[in-house]
Amino acid sequence: MSHVAERYESLTAEFDAFRRHPAFGTGASARARDEAFQRFVERGFPTTRDEDWRFTNVAPIANTTFVRGPEAPLSHAVIAPYLFAGLPAIVVVNGRVSKSLSNLDALPAGLSFATTSEVVFPNSDQKRPPRSFHPFADLNTAFVEDVVVLDVAPKTVVAEPIQVLFVTVAESHAAMAAPRLVVRLGEASECSIIESYASVGQHTTWTNASTEIDLAPGAVLDHVKVQRESDSAFHIAGTHIRLDRASTFASRSLTFGGRITRNDISAVLDGDGAECTLNGLYVAGGDSLVDNHTSIDHAKPNCPSHEVYKGILSGRAKAVFNGKIVVELDAQKTNAKQTNKALLLSDDAQINTKPQLEIFADDVKCTHGAAIGQLDEDAMFYLRARGIAETDARALLIHAFASQVLDEIKNSVVRERVQQVLDAKLAIG
Repeated sequence: MSHVAERYESLTAEFDAFRRHPAFGTGASARARDEAFQRFVERGFPTTRDEDWRFTNVAPIANTTFVRGPEAPLSHAVIAPYLFAGLPAIVVVNGRVSKSLSNLDALPAGLSFATTSEVVFPNSDQKRPPRSFHPFADLNTAFVEDVVVLDVAPKTVVAEPIQVLFVTVAESHAAMAAPRLVVRLGEASECSIIESYASVGQHTTWTNASTEIDLAPGAVLDHVKVQRESDSAFHIAGTHIRLDRASTFASRSLTFGGRITRNDISAVLDGDGAECTLNGLYVAGGDSLVDNHTSIDHAKPNCPSHEVYKGILSGRAKAVFNGKIVVELDAQKTNAKQTNKALLLSDDAQINTKPQLEIFADDVKCTHGAAIGQLDEDAMFYLRARGIAETDARALLIHAFASQVLDEIKNSVVRERVQQVLDAKLAIG
């Protein structure tokens, strides 16, 4: 295996060039970038010798020469397939907010939008899972440009979802972008966020994303992430959530593209009565790899968590699911349930799954389960016997498998569009 940890020369050149760009900033921001890039240089890319990356070889990323995504004007027609019609949208192209493609005037009252080049995490003193400091997080800090910040005022209910679309464009060279989204909900507020990713261009793209979510007491956030990048794209993303007392976070992570996709999702239930739901659906074919690593840290008592991840794999696709639930000493009355299921549509598809429970309290209820299989032959026979064509019967069973995750998408426009994306993906998978 090549020593990918030593292959960062092209990134060093890009970082040195970025230093001369106004977006690099000065003072504390510039120091944060320099320190983050130095940490990356010292550690390099993770390798399969690292336990958290043992099934995910990032050598294809390390061995590709990427340039920092340039200014890339796009038309509304190009991004229209990736937007959800009628919903307010913030569009970010190669890490920079595009005012011409966004409809910022449609953002509702009580929701404030801002961009900043400040790269220090908004809650740097809060408890953060160690995984959030892996090398890709450092690279995001080093190269991020426009940090998108959404603040919901206390006691505000934002009725319709807000979509944030990140587009990575690679027209003349392999290009990388380092988008960052910060979402902060005030006390007793409610909001829905659609976080979407797309790629455009003839060359390879690498999206290295970071999302920070902070919920004040009693806040409610419904979050949907839709990844629809090309089958040659690389997508590495970290999502970090902190929940205060009696707050509620529900997430659906939907992966429909990418050559290598890695989602690190970590939530800290940091207040009595906080509730967290992490659900996901991923569809992969060809030679693609999808790796989902989730962590739910029950730090305070009386906190329920729910997790369902489902995968549909065809061709020679591979998947990884690592789900960790931590129940700390003071987190009595914890109720945590985790389920992971994978549907293998070919003999060459495979998944590596690893559920983990770390329990330090004694008055808890925690369960986890995993199931891997193919389409039910008896169900197929039942449908065929009633005159349903084989392709239609397969589609019915696959949709039934996926429905547990998709049906929970509250907005009908988003739910129906995602169903269409799933149909198109299955048709070519």
